[in-house]
Amino acid sequence: MLFVPTYSLVQDLLVAKRNLDLPRALRKLDNFEVVILDDLGYIQQSPEEAEVLFTLLSERYERRSVILTSNLVFGEWDRIFRDQMATAAAIDRLIHHSVLLEFDVLSFRAEEAEGRKKKKVGQSVTATT
Repeated sequence: MLFVPTYSLVQDLLVAKRNLDLPRALRKLDNFEVVILDDLGYIQQSPEEAEVLFTLLSERYERRSVILTSNLVFGEWDRIFRDQMATAAAIDRLIHHSVLLEFDVLSFRAEEAEGRKKKKVGQSVTATT
């Protein structure tokens, strides 16, 4: 299993593509039964980055597993691929044979920040009374 921020793996694949070594880099990823891409869509993708990401998803389709985390709903994925056909094709490959988990909760980071904020407010009130 490989857990990696999406932007990091995309950058590695982009370098491999520029060095004409993308097929080898993709074969190397085949050593992992599961690749977990964290925070898909967090950073805006250039067309070249979207292309290598799509290539990765296509290459793993029906052969190896991919797990994605994202704050974007599928309707916003055109921000990633910037082309309706590529967006539809990527989503199609991902959801075929997939289990989708959607969580309607605050992120743990947001919860921690809220807790720190409440703690500070409580300390301020205590200090002023």
